Amino acid sequence: MKKFSLYILLLVFAHSFGQELNLPVFTQYLADNNFVISPTYAGIGDNVKIRANGLTQWVGIKNAPDNQSLYADIRLGNRSGVGITAYNDRNGNTIQKGAKVSFAHHLTLDYKSKQFLSFGLSYNFNSFKIDINNFNTTYDIPIVDPSITDDRSVSNNNFDAGILYRWKAFYLSFNANNIMKKDLDAYTGIEPNLLLNYQIYTGLVIKSKQNKDVELEPSMFYQMFASDKRSTTDISFKYRKFNRKGDYYFLGGSYRFLNDQFLKPLNIGPMGGITFNKFFFAYSYQITTNDLSGFNSGTHMVTIGLDFLQGISNCACTKGTSQSYYR
Repeated sequence: MKKFSLYILLLVFAHSFGQELNLPVFTQYLADNNFVISPTYAGIGDNVKIRANGLTQWVGIKNAPDNQSLYADIRLGNRSGVGITAYNDRNGNTIQKGAKVSFAHHLTLDYKSKQFLSFGLSYNFNSFKIDINNFNTTYDIPIVDPSITDDRSVSNNNFDAGILYRWKAFYLSFNANNIMKKDLDAYTGIEPNLLLNYQIYTGLVIKSKQNKDVELEPSMFYQMFASDKRSTTDISFKYRKFNRKGDYYFLGGSYRFLNDQFLKPLNIGPMGGITFNKFFFAYSYQITTNDLSGFNSGTHMVTIGLDFLQGISNCACTKGTSQSYYR
């Protein structure tokens, strides 16, 4: 039991250490919302797209990470788009809240071969604090440190930048998140000042030859942190089936691993979703495959959404790779 408690402590500390200005990316982007990963997707499609996510990690473990987020984007004119992200992330007694404002511009490289290039930029505002309301005394520490009188909050500003290339049904994006170094507290020497991380997202939408209303979409998401070079990869697969009205359902799954431990996945799990009359609902479940698997029921995520104010662009550069963008 002592070993397990130490393991929990290390995992929570590691999550907290990388939490600031680095929102956890699980399978939110697979809920037909690539804007989660890259600002370059703002304005792609015919609708205002809104997605709200609720995620609870390691259900069954007290004070496990919990996250809520809201994403919305809309096209401006024929070639640009804007989006906004708001989020609340809690991990034990650490709380992160913030928002992102994004802008994207889309270009046509070659109309006949359907090649497009998009550029995106996000401004990030983040507030990080320690919640002292849950601090309790113990037998070894009978009195809470009297110097702890507030929530020790700190705010940061940063930027993300990305580029997206699309060729017919193929897409490839590269993103650099938290480009600026963080301002350090002169009295603490343990904080990382380099929060930069790189992300690559690529995939292909394959239309079934037997049924034009069926799409298959394999994809891969790679993330690497510049501070210590640790990296992960998420391999995913989705199946979509459309009806005559343009509504659809999808089924899929993901396999995530550390890049030096391919055969030892961090988590693996199924997901599914459905759209009906512009409303969207999806559920994702991830099984924890490490030593925590016997003490929790996995990670659960629910996504609800709405697509409205349809307006078709005169530029093919805002067309997505799937017909799910146009309903």
